[in-house]
Amino acid sequence: MTETDRTSDRAQQQTGRDGGGPGGEALSFTHVTAGQRVLFGSGSAAAHLAAEVDRLGARSVMVIASERERALAGEVTAQVEVALWHTDVVMHVPVETAAAAREAAQAAGIDLVVCVGGGSTTGLAKAVALTGRQPIVAVPTTYAGSEATNVWGLTEDGRKTTGVDDAVLPVSVIYDASLTVTLPVEMSVASGLNGLAHCVDSLWAPRADPINAAMAAEGIRALSEGLPLIVDDPRSTAGRDLALYGAYLSAVAFSSAGSGLHHKICHVLGGTFDLPHAQTHAIVLPYVLAFNGPAAPAAEARAAQAFGAATALSGLDRLRDRVGAPRRLADLGFTAADIPVAVDIVLQNIPAGNPRTVTVEGLTALLHAALDGSDPADTSTITTTTTDLRTEE
Repeated sequence: MTETDRTSDRAQQQTGRDGGGPGGEALSFTHVTAGQRVLFGSGSAAAHLAAEVDRLGARSVMVIASERERALAGEVTAQVEVALWHTDVVMHVPVETAAAAREAAQAAGIDLVVCVGGGSTTGLAKAVALTGRQPIVAVPTTYAGSEATNVWGLTEDGRKTTGVDDAVLPVSVIYDASLTVTLPVEMSVASGLNGLAHCVDSLWAPRADPINAAMAAEGIRALSEGLPLIVDDPRSTAGRDLALYGAYLSAVAFSSAGSGLHHKICHVLGGTFDLPHAQTHAIVLPYVLAFNGPAAPAAEARAAQAFGAATALSGLDRLRDRVGAPRRLADLGFTAADIPVAVDIVLQNIPAGNPRTVTVEGLTALLHAALDGSDPADTSTITTTTTDLRTEE
């Protein structure tokens, strides 16, 4: 989709944004659904992957997996002939890491990339496909959701750049809850809340519409139901099935709706300050929800219903308490001295159509609250009376 198309879409989607539609105003929006094959089933990853390699007619397969997940990836690929193993996986995909993987793939004549792991692993596979145009089969072991989007991201000189290219959308995704049972509870919670952030941000992102809003709401429901089950019984696949299902829905909604305020903030925190991806999203989410929610009442009500709560924020807070979510950016190494730099970069990338005006003062106060773990409800009262500093995408 071209930028001209997206500009046209934004004009058409104002009715669809913020939950408009049935029972309210007439519907008017443009929705694009990306084509992707999804295979879901606990204990079926190895058989599903072998079938996909055969279906795609691949002759030279590259498998990307971190050293930590190399043994698990070996089990998943047991029925596949692997031409090249690549284990140099780095968070936020530095351009140097991407270049090394691309060179290795080209030298080996790779015609299919298989990634087994979390968002960083999938991100590296996307970096390879971005230039090499090989198809990707993704086997997620977390709830990051990157496997269901056509969004790529690379980090260079402290800046994370993202883009959209259908070549990086995996042609197939293999979900197997049994592969996630070794993911520690703390990381499962952070990863699941990262997926939930995709859902919430999709409700007011630049291309929000009733279709991706419906997927986002179901994603919120599934994740808010599944994460407590994981905490209660980490070895059971019941909660992990729900979390994978919710993560997929969240990513599909996000891919369609585009990147909202929450993700613009977190991309800066991750790319510039090297904060861990999932934990950063988990911490920032309630503050952006409290900031934007009052200005998007229909979207807020839809999220509240999905949480089964009186308000979206109270539902999210209840879930965070229940699962022991991370609370403070300070615990990740972020400092008050970092905030002015973060504010300056984020303000250059505020998404078009954000429900609420974003200012230097407002964003500074939001980040201070997330830094200290202050009550997210206080974020809703942040003043936004100064000049609107939003920019177009």
